[in-house]
Amino acid sequence: MSDLAASGMFLPSQTLGSVLCCICGVSMPPNPANMCVRCLRSRVDITEGLPRHASLVYCPECRCYLQPPRTWIRADLESKELLTFCLRRLKPLTRHVRIVNAEFVWTEPHSKRIKLRLRVQKEALNGAILEQSHLIEFTQLDNLCESCSRFQANPDQWVAAVQLRQHVSHRRTFFHLEQLILRHGAAARTLRIKETDRGVDFFFGNRSHAIKFIDFISSSVPVQSRSDKQLVSHDPKSNTYNYKHTFSVEICPICREDLICLPPKVSNSLGNLGPLVLCTKVSNNILLLDPFTLRTSYLDAKQYWGSPFKALLSSRQLVEYIILDVEMDSSEISVGGSKYALAYAQVAKLSDFGKNDNIFTVRTHLGHLLNPGDYALGYDLYGANINDFEVDKYRSLDLPHAILVKKSYEEKRQKRGGKGRSWKLKSLTMEIDNGKGRMDEEKRANDYEEFLRDLEENPELRFNISLYQNKDYEISEMGSSTVGGDEVPLVSLDELIAELAISDEEESNSGSMVE
Repeated sequence: MSDLAASGMFLPSQTLGSVLCCICGVSMPPNPANMCVRCLRSRVDITEGLPRHASLVYCPECRCYLQPPRTWIRADLESKELLTFCLRRLKPLTRHVRIVNAEFVWTEPHSKRIKLRLRVQKEALNGAILEQSHLIEFTQLDNLCESCSRFQANPDQWVAAVQLRQHVSHRRTFFHLEQLILRHGAAARTLRIKETDRGVDFFFGNRSHAIKFIDFISSSVPVQSRSDKQLVSHDPKSNTYNYKHTFSVEICPICREDLICLPPKVSNSLGNLGPLVLCTKVSNNILLLDPFTLRTSYLDAKQYWGSPFKALLSSRQLVEYIILDVEMDSSEISVGGSKYALAYAQVAKLSDFGKNDNIFTVRTHLGHLLNPGDYALGYDLYGANINDFEVDKYRSLDLPHAILVKKSYEEKRQKRGGKGRSWKLKSLTMEIDNGKGRMDEEKRANDYEEFLRDLEENPELRFNISLYQNKDYEISEMGSSTVGGDEVPLVSLDELIAELAISDEEESNSGSMVE
């Protein structure tokens, strides 16, 4: 056609023809029914026979909807999950019409009604396709699910229990796990949580919920687990069994800042790493750092539990040193996402400083942080009584006098005073044994304070943790973050989350507006 037009030939303009409607005589574009849209809709109703009312079984306790026969799906009002669930309930409609669009129609939250507006298409007369709107109203029928009804009858009637344990002298790992659980909502299905001496117990109303929770813990820390079950009841007529399942989950006893002497077998498998190494990070893998060569290696849960070992010294045995002189040995490099620099440092034990002349020259990986006059926390291998079989296996191993682990800000914090923090953390609702003594409570408070200081000093630990603004913190204190020309690590306001709170005055105002 374009070639003919280019040649200069005359081409008549093409126009779309129109016909008259066979009912009302209105001019219209031709269609297979020879009827205008208004007449076609007045004589053909494609929504005839489609349901306009349906019901949904809803559990008000856990906000779940029943998908027959026994599956409960959690969905919020006007969410994508609820829209998908409602359309699945309308699956028989697709045999008669084609659903083009679906949207919610707003209803009062307490009305127990969910309205859904659909746009459906169907072939009408002689192949003409007609599109029409169709409104369906769902009625919520309240009915407690199996786990909620069991919990309402007896809160102690659980089906699965997860016993989380770690055999160390502190609880900082559990404080960190608590924040990860809150961040990801991993404990939303728990019936209750109980704190024990060496860990935490989580109780669930369903075995699958407990298994999903264990999978989350396994993705956060290296663990090994085993399970057991006990028969509760048996119905021989229907051949059904009711069990109580117990899962014992043990967390790896290696924690961040621990000093480790690797067994020869593990050291060889990691490329002759160490044998003296520091644990710098614990996730689903353990990151080990050689502080003398800056070599690193990852150790996963399978490798660790295949050849388990314990820490030579833990963070509770850290000793404070004063830095007398620093001589850099290498430039600053990035290893495993963190920055290090090798250096030789002259150190003296703070408790012995001025009492004797014990000064040590040690090799450290903190050369980029330390300056003469600073304080550092490290392990005193010169005066420590070490009884470890792994150390005895290395006959030619010369232990250093000290190994520095991190820079200390304790003196600067004391000069800064006991001022509060501009942030706070949320906690899980736990049952705590009231029979604990005063010493146990002080020990727990000290562990929690150490955990908060670790969050301030290490930004990597704050990566998956939600920090909230502390309303009780005075704004005038915000400027006092430097002491003696050196900064004390603080959490910036950009990392904080404002808590959503509705005051009584706002509630009354909103109530008057509704009326």
